[in-house]
Amino acid sequence: MDLKQMQYFLCLAQEGNVTRAARQLNIVQPALSMQIAKLEKSLDKKLFYRGSRGMSLTAAGEALAQRIAPIIVDIDRVRDEIAQLDGEVSGRVNIGMITSAAQSTLPVSSAAIAAKYPQIHLLVCEGYSETMLEWVATGQLDIAIVNTPAPRLPATARHILDEEMMLAYGASNKMALPKVVSFDRIESLDIVIPSRRHGLRRILDDAATEAGFSLKPRLEIDTLSAICEVVATTNLFTVLPGIALQSALAANRIKARRLRNPAIVRSVAWVTNPRRNVTAAMSAVMDIIAADLTKAAASASRLVRR
Repeated sequence: MDLKQMQYFLCLAQEGNVTRAARQLNIVQPALSMQIAKLEKSLDKKLFYRGSRGMSLTAAGEALAQRIAPIIVDIDRVRDEIAQLDGEVSGRVNIGMITSAAQSTLPVSSAAIAAKYPQIHLLVCEGYSETMLEWVATGQLDIAIVNTPAPRLPATARHILDEEMMLAYGASNKMALPKVVSFDRIESLDIVIPSRRHGLRRILDDAATEAGFSLKPRLEIDTLSAICEVVATTNLFTVLPGIALQSALAANRIKARRLRNPAIVRSVAWVTNPRRNVTAAMSAVMDIIAADLTKAAASASRLVRR
């Protein structure tokens, strides 16, 4: 097995389609198919199921992908570190972000990174905190931006911000609420919140348990922008962090109230694999994203006070 075969195999595993993988690798399809066939022959294992809808990994293929993905990441990182000896910040940074972070600042942050560091190749995905922590551990991600606390959070977690979660409702909703609302008031409201797969939901469930009641949402939606749209066009309420509400608040489509007794605070951190070095490119990317997230949270807080 050589480096080229490993790279071809991982690309095909990710794309699940020979045409797309060949295009991604900038090679012709027969060349890709030939290298995969050679790899299967050398291992004496079938690595892919071939079907009309594409290709998927066999059990042997899954095992191989898990073992060689960190190798490829390490090779790419060594290349990046050598390239940085001349002082240029460059390299590939594969980052996962919780939805609230991605939806609030990703366009601005990505543009800033592209302008300031043209030699950085940035790859971004959205996901749940626990899933992305697993991907960091297996080398599929360099960085994960997650809600904390989270199970098995490594010592390499770096705090970004603490942010209040707020009660939000449509601007046309006629219910009169004080500027500060007791958290237990939520028990009597029709709410739409994320499902139990979502880190924000676990924060809310824990707070409700502490307060002596269980949340019974009318709707459960994991897409935060969709929650904001539902709240803006119905009489339902939600509880979300300020940065998830910022756009709707700025457009005067929703109103928000602070929660007390207790205040609900979520923390955000960025996490890397403790066995891997943080490159200059990774640090540069996170400096920009962390600053933009902090700025967005402060902006949302000001919108609630006005």
